[in-house]
Amino acid sequence: MRKFLLELWEGLLIALRAIRVNKMRAILTTLGIVIGITSVTAMATVISGIEEQFEQDMASLGADVLYVEKWPWATGPGFQWWNYVNRPRVTADLADDIQQRARLVRATVPVVDTRTSVRSGQESISGVRVNGVTAAYPRVHSVDLQAGAFFSEIDDQRAGRVAVLGADIADNLFPVRNPIGANFRLGGERFRVVGVFEPQGGGFEGASRDTELMIPFDTFRGQFGTRFRDVSVQVRVASPQVITEAREEITGVVRTARQIDALEENNFEINEQESLREQLAPVRLAIYSIGIFLTALALLVGGIGVMNIMFVSVKERTREIGIRKAVGARRSTILLQFLIEAVIVCLIGGLLGVLLSLPIAWAISFVLPASLGLGVILLAFGICVMVGVAFGLAPAWQAAKAHPIEALRYE
Repeated sequence: MRKFLLELWEGLLIALRAIRVNKMRAILTTLGIVIGITSVTAMATVISGIEEQFEQDMASLGADVLYVEKWPWATGPGFQWWNYVNRPRVTADLADDIQQRARLVRATVPVVDTRTSVRSGQESISGVRVNGVTAAYPRVHSVDLQAGAFFSEIDDQRAGRVAVLGADIADNLFPVRNPIGANFRLGGERFRVVGVFEPQGGGFEGASRDTELMIPFDTFRGQFGTRFRDVSVQVRVASPQVITEAREEITGVVRTARQIDALEENNFEINEQESLREQLAPVRLAIYSIGIFLTALALLVGGIGVMNIMFVSVKERTREIGIRKAVGARRSTILLQFLIEAVIVCLIGGLLGVLLSLPIAWAISFVLPASLGLGVILLAFGICVMVGVAFGLAPAWQAAKAHPIEALRYE
């Protein structure tokens, strides 16, 4: 072991001296590795950001929440929409039926939405998504409030004109004042702010609670109407472990409420988080495959550059190799020397690539919840070592098997 460590240290010193003598060549050689490692770290940052955002969106749907709706979520190629368009609309009374008859249900909430404009003084926002929900919403979905509280059952029952705002809407409508208790205009009617959601960040396909607001369901029904709107009845089951049994139970309750014959198919859909995961799995796989291909291509180009320069280095130092062999250097010693040189060149390129990736990761963080973590940095340097060994092995082997007499006579 001691002998191996001495050979390793000697090889490291020789490699550093060779790189120092040929600085410009070493810098040009590392450019390919810099590009490759920058691609690796940037792609890993993007993929981790996409994965984190996807998991956040899945968490917002809830692993223990079922959605009784008219349309299925899984609508890939070949989707026959005409089989669903004539289904009867889901109505809010199904939420009461499910709550009363299902044993494996913890809470239910009907949700309906529209888009309209909101205004406060001189500030105005158009195209805001307005959700009509009942006071049971926090029992179905996790609700984090930055200020105030969610509206109460009393607000529900008397169709109070109160609202809980998303963080972005609150900031835009009330940039210099506390929004709690303030009034604003929603579709021409005056509402009072009772709560503000915690900032959530951008969601899947731009959906986010930051750009939405919620009002009592009966208030929504009185102002916008629900007769020609699709209602989503969202059901939180007792636990994720019984979601399959709860799904079957809810199916039976809804079929009974709609008086569907035993031989007839369901005229409704029960959606869940897992169905969306299955639908998006090919998209995620395609993104990851393209990312891996591009980074592998960049590293291949960088590795070929390292191999080319190492072959040149072996040729230039053939006489040095002959002298070292003549004084007793073994094949393994020569092989280790040139492998170390190739790995160091790659590590220098990796260091520059990681430094270049820091501003890229910072820019990506404005779009996705991404950061250049320690794991990604260690992965980058690990790839550098593998590239150095893989593409430096052939030149190092050529140097190791050189005949000492022929190497000494080389000019």
